[in-house]
Amino acid sequence: MLLKIYKTGKLEAGTDEAGRGCLAGPVTAAALILPAQFTDGILNDSKLLSEKQRSRLRPILESEAICYGVAHVHPSKIDEINILNASILAMHYALDELAKKPEFIIVDGNRFKPYKEIPSECIIKGDQKYLSIAGASVLAKTYRDAYMERIHNEFPMYNWKQNKGYPTKQHREAIRKYGITKYHRKSFRQLPEQLKLQL
Repeated sequence: MLLKIYKTGKLEAGTDEAGRGCLAGPVTAAALILPAQFTDGILNDSKLLSEKQRSRLRPILESEAICYGVAHVHPSKIDEINILNASILAMHYALDELAKKPEFIIVDGNRFKPYKEIPSECIIKGDQKYLSIAGASVLAKTYRDAYMERIHNEFPMYNWKQNKGYPTKQHREAIRKYGITKYHRKSFRQLPEQLKLQL
């Protein structure tokens, strides 16, 4: 069972992102404040859950959370400020969406920037330790997956419905064949051989 709270006595938000390692699509973050009585037997890091489990959890989290927020940062911004800064920006945007102002923020990972003078703590593998970060990871993942499934219809040859923009062999082969789209991150190394000179 994951821990409920990091800072006792504080209205605490957990935040996490999804899609950092993708070649296409946004980086998506969620922030979540859960009530003290919230429990769920399967909630964990979204990467450790099946798609079916994540889909079951999303409406539970949305209905039982005190409040939540989800935000995308799109490829043009990722290319402009780099993926780390874009991930932190997405988390800030998600925190902006919260209906209640948190008194403390717990963040998955080891990098964050101050948000509105609210104290925060980075927690390595926080999505496997605290319910609110795990919940945020599930919301970020499910919202991002839904977005990738929508844009799949525009460019079905990349099969984003299945690979969600990650660098699978099929995705890279489609880039090699068709080039990149407006949804691809131009600052990312789309094909391994891009850095090799053809002599």
